[in-house]
Amino acid sequence: MINLEERTDMTPQCPYCKRDLATLAFQQIRSFLGKRYLYFCPGCRAAIGVSHRKGLWMG
Repeated sequence: MINLEERTDMTPQCPYCKRDLATLAFQQIRSFLGKRYLYFCPGCRAAIGVSHRKGLWMG
């Protein structure tokens, strides 16, 4: 099992341009099932991840 730990003494870094990420940009992606968001670095605009938020009817 992997433990999750909140850290407020560090600032995440973009894995591409290596800038500190005080802000993470996102954009909603058009999707038929639920809401999807693309997260990206506001400096170099490299995609960092995608999340999927299910609707209430999807469980």
